[in-house]
Amino acid sequence: MNTLLVLVGKTNDPRMISLMEEYSKRIKRYHNLDIQIVPELKNKRKISVNTQKEKEGALILEKLKAGDWVILLDEKGKGFNSIDFSKYINTRRSGSHKRIVFVIGGPYGFSEEIYARGKEKIALSSMTFSHQMIRVFFLEQLYRANTLLNNEPYHHK
Repeated sequence: MNTLLVLVGKTNDPRMISLMEEYSKRIKRYHNLDIQIVPELKNKRKISVNTQKEKEGALILEKLKAGDWVILLDEKGKGFNSIDFSKYINTRRSGSHKRIVFVIGGPYGFSEEIYARGKEKIALSSMTFSHQMIRVFFLEQLYRANTLLNNEPYHHK
């Protein structure tokens, strides 16, 4: 399975960067993982929220290819526990898609074009977390899903 994680804006906190690198390295033992960053917009205070989402959306679309299965990480998406998420990953892995793409948007969510391009929405929690933390949480859950699928002892039932 080829997996792409698209992020809007850089991660600035060195602790978060370290955790992201650690989980990315672990995940790569199971499948290809690429992380691509859409640059943060400049002068955001001078543009409307909708314009910001549209511009971010255009940059996200540049990262996508025809045939990608695009999954948006969105607070209104479907929630999973870790075991069900691993089953979900297994189903996606078994699909005919060349690449699974997870997208973590900017602080205001996604443009309508991105919502239209997404095949599914997943919520990691009904709570609100910073975009910096969600990146780490998502990578940890993706790693956990892989260990579950391989019957490894990381997850305690």
